[in-house]
Amino acid sequence: MKSVIKNVLVAMLTAEARGLLRRTKPAIIAITGSVGKTGTKDAIYTALKDKIHVRKSAKSFNSDVGVPLSVLGIENPGTNIFLWIRALIEGFVIMLVHRDYPDVLVLEVGVDRPGDMAKLTSWVRPDIVVLTRFPDVPVHVENFPTAEAVAEEKKQLLYALKDDGVIVYNNDDERIVRAVSEMRQVSVGFSRYSRSSFVGASETNVYEHGVPVGFEFVLNTQDTSHVVRVRDVLGVGYVYVHTAAIAVATLFEIPVNEAIASLEKHVAAPGRMRLLPGVKGTHIIDDTYNASPVAALEALRTLRSIKNATRRIAVLGDMLELGQYSIDEHHHIGEAAAESVDMLVTVGVRARGIAEGALRAGLDEANITQYDDALEAARDLEQKLVSGDYVLIKGSQGMRLERAVEEIMAEPERAEELLVRQDAFWKSR
Repeated sequence: MKSVIKNVLVAMLTAEARGLLRRTKPAIIAITGSVGKTGTKDAIYTALKDKIHVRKSAKSFNSDVGVPLSVLGIENPGTNIFLWIRALIEGFVIMLVHRDYPDVLVLEVGVDRPGDMAKLTSWVRPDIVVLTRFPDVPVHVENFPTAEAVAEEKKQLLYALKDDGVIVYNNDDERIVRAVSEMRQVSVGFSRYSRSSFVGASETNVYEHGVPVGFEFVLNTQDTSHVVRVRDVLGVGYVYVHTAAIAVATLFEIPVNEAIASLEKHVAAPGRMRLLPGVKGTHIIDDTYNASPVAALEALRTLRSIKNATRRIAVLGDMLELGQYSIDEHHHIGEAAAESVDMLVTVGVRARGIAEGALRAGLDEANITQYDDALEAARDLEQKLVSGDYVLIKGSQGMRLERAVEEIMAEPERAEELLVRQDAFWKSR
């Protein structure tokens, strides 16, 4: 019964969002992929907002509920029926009389199971589709027969693209390149190492007083080169994020140098490779929003790249929703961790496979500890930390590893500002 009621409410909300789009006709930028959607959405918004009236999806609103909420500009009513009624009334009024609607919408589009993309594309037709990455083992793969099926589901967004639309795509991803080659619309590639219209290369960490404060890379276009500085985060994932954002900005006739200037003020979302000060003079790389194998591997490589670390420590939680790939991928991450860390802490039943993989790959058993609870892991770790340690913390959102970050961060009073999942909905779970 609950699912029937939810379906009715979502259908009503979607009808309101569809009506609003028909009346206001904004340009729609839709972003999909299995890695980097939220970061890319946020960066595109930052690159555009100084020049264009633009709205982005709130947080990671990318589902059959989140997208219409984003279109209407309404907060998520959660599971409260009275808040849903209020949201529907508010949505109806917005659909009919809202003025000064944004000229551009930047929407994040995700899928959890087969058929999700068809629901969305039945009423959203993008002007620009941005494709981030389709990795070999994506998040939510347990709900699909194969990893390839996840990519096929997300690829359906391309078929909703307007005839005169543009595809902005990751030219380093073979699955994406194949999908784009089937389309007749204009396409613009971005990459790190393939020949593309926008290439981000030569990324290096930036240090102040021996401590990393971000990184920079060189953006090469067909006739210019620019240095792009990214603050308060680390990781090659942000090279793709910022390069994609700059590519999109140029489609709105924003010069590359102006898009870069806007992005240098960009603040990345919490829980996505954010640099935070830790207790006892330590440093945290907070990547607790979610976890997939490809993202975990990149996070470990980033940890390994840091200079002047007393020790490199990884706190790694379960990677959920991997289905048949779960055991092998947790072992694989453990093997990679053995090459990157001095100390490994795992959280969760599945993450025991990370510990097994690390032990098998040669990490000393004395430097591996295993827990079932994030807080317990953090409290024990705090006793062992010394100045100059770098701690990477990463796991699927269901593992709630932001609790571990809060336990060892230097400014826990700023948790609501700096950490992911700090609203009342998550705090009550």
